[in-house]
Amino acid sequence: MVTVDSTTAVAAGGSGTVIEVSGLGIRFKRNKRARRSFKDLFSSRRRRARPGEFWALRNVSFGIRPGEAIGVVGRNGQGKSTLLKIIAGVLIPDEGAVTVRQGVAPLIEITGGFVDDLTVRDNVYLTAGLHGMSKRQIDEKFDEIVGFAEIPGFLDTPYKHLSSGMKVRIAFSVITQLDEPILIVDEVLAVGDKAFREKCYERIEGLLAQGRTMFFVSHSERDLKRFCSRGLYLKAGELVMDGPIDDVIDRYNNDYGMASVPSVEGDGGDAA
Repeated sequence: MVTVDSTTAVAAGGSGTVIEVSGLGIRFKRNKRARRSFKDLFSSRRRRARPGEFWALRNVSFGIRPGEAIGVVGRNGQGKSTLLKIIAGVLIPDEGAVTVRQGVAPLIEITGGFVDDLTVRDNVYLTAGLHGMSKRQIDEKFDEIVGFAEIPGFLDTPYKHLSSGMKVRIAFSVITQLDEPILIVDEVLAVGDKAFREKCYERIEGLLAQGRTMFFVSHSERDLKRFCSRGLYLKAGELVMDGPIDDVIDRYNNDYGMASVPSVEGDGGDAA
């Protein structure tokens, strides 16, 4: 069960939690042939996965306080992105409960909501509007959005004609203009040049300085340590460690016998 409380039950800096996850579990099919029967619609949601199904997450529980920056660590396919999508309300779990007490700005597959045949200008108004910004608010922030994305000459160009890097620029710029207290970042900056990534990272640091809460998934050890003070280590869909980010990364590296591996640009390790 996912519960989204639109009221801000916990003020920034308060003693309670803005996100509460309890006994979370979600299962997927391995292939299209693994169909559920009609009987499954009325069966217990806590049953074991049938042949052809697997638990992407199981028995995951934790709480997040306002203003925390959380790095989610684990190998590919261990449930990191699935967890973030559940918190963002994109996926519904099969068991357990998730309570989100503040609004979420999701930097998850951020170019997915843009319409190819609309211009960049129209997409800015459409996407920001769908995320709750009024036309007046978009008007006031439009120049800042476009200026940050550094694509002023392409405002009336159909979105489908932009490069992948330009699409990420405009999408990131729009989403980070939202006033939502919780920010979810899932590998969205892997595309783009180093200078623009640094600009985005400075924007994220500015949001964190305002007291935003953040979930951050990255394969860069350096980036995880730069933004996050706490880590969640997922392995085979289970939460095996919740602690200081340095300790979580060390545990991950020890589990897989990995030393810190420089990235292509030499700016981080391959930790997640």
